[in-house]
Amino acid sequence: MPAPACSRGGSALSPSPSRPTVAMLDIKLIRSNPEMIRALVAKRGAKADVDAILAADAEVRSLTQQVETLRAERKQLSGKDVREQAIALREKIQEMEKSLDEVTRVRDEALTWLPNLLAEDTPDGDDDKGNVEIARWGTIPEFDFEPKTHEVLGNRLGILDSERGAKVAGAGFSYWVGDGARLAQGLFALALDILNKHGFTQMFTPIVARERTLFGTGYLPFFGDQIYRLQGEDLALIGTSEQTLVAYHADEILPAERLPLRYCAFSPCFRTEAGAAGRETRGAFRQHQFHKVEQIVLCRPEDSDAWLEKCRAFEEEIMHRLELPYRVVRVCLGDMGAPGYKKYDIEAWFAGYKGWRETHSNTNILDYQTRRLNIRAKDAAKDGAGTFIPHVISATMITDRALLAVLENNQDADGSIRIPEALRSAIGGRDRLIPG
Repeated sequence: MPAPACSRGGSALSPSPSRPTVAMLDIKLIRSNPEMIRALVAKRGAKADVDAILAADAEVRSLTQQVETLRAERKQLSGKDVREQAIALREKIQEMEKSLDEVTRVRDEALTWLPNLLAEDTPDGDDDKGNVEIARWGTIPEFDFEPKTHEVLGNRLGILDSERGAKVAGAGFSYWVGDGARLAQGLFALALDILNKHGFTQMFTPIVARERTLFGTGYLPFFGDQIYRLQGEDLALIGTSEQTLVAYHADEILPAERLPLRYCAFSPCFRTEAGAAGRETRGAFRQHQFHKVEQIVLCRPEDSDAWLEKCRAFEEEIMHRLELPYRVVRVCLGDMGAPGYKKYDIEAWFAGYKGWRETHSNTNILDYQTRRLNIRAKDAAKDGAGTFIPHVISATMITDRALLAVLENNQDADGSIRIPEALRSAIGGRDRLIPG
């Protein structure tokens, strides 16, 4: 049978039994600090209605108490003379349970729109122009000729073909060809080798995920227009293996002594890029399908800041190996998605583009995803008091974009490309690609 067709985007709000039923933020925090949550929602420009959440939550708690009281009352009844009373109580309980289910659904639907907490030192700003540079490495290349962009260089070398990609799949798809495909494979192998050295467990994950997984990782309801859905199925193509790596432990209690869990995966990634336009979309920089090695860490809450920095160090390690000049920026408020608490981007220099362009992101998500996915950890030595919700670090290790920067930054006037030493084994030890 043919595979189900894909559709772009779609509503993120239709009821689904596969959605999580736990709070997106700690419900106790929302109850005890409603003004803080209102301020957070306003600052992040979120659609969440805190007053509606609190009202629904109060009703859930009230109905829950009433149902429990009636159940206790019914349990105490005995004997034939109270049979009719027991039946009446049962019917009343069933009616109230239906009301409780509905108001719980309404509350949980509203909770899905709450963004994560925000690091206090997050820079203000409306978009990526508000990101703040905090580090820089390498020397920006200088040329005695006008440097070409990656699409021109890739076409001349016959290693990157966007024209045929568009013919076969539409705009936003490309082929890596010949030495280009070998270099891309070498790039991803290098990334995985570095992460394996640092103790990450490598995986091949599914490239489709259920709606519950997308909700659990925070891609729904916030980025519903970025998703390719499989028609007639509760499945969508993944936008990153972050989704499948974090959800690997959904509904599990992890032994705390196993933390941190470090996972990495190479995968194709699919995003509609709805609304993208302009200079940033030229060439193969912003594609509907791209390829990525992702690094995921599940750790104790007190360790997540340290792991954010470690994952950044791994990203910088591969940029050094690729000999790519880059800068690190703290991502500002307006450029950070709802699940993020604190985020770094790494931007490589693109000589043909004549500017910095993002190649990596690195985010501390706190317990936002693990709470949504009902992932817990337990210290065996602490009995019931030892259960907690792990934090997640989600960080890019490498994407195809880095190879585009290699092409632009290492070009000569004749169109040849010097290959960084770390990638030469992928093309038989050669140090240069030559046109023709």
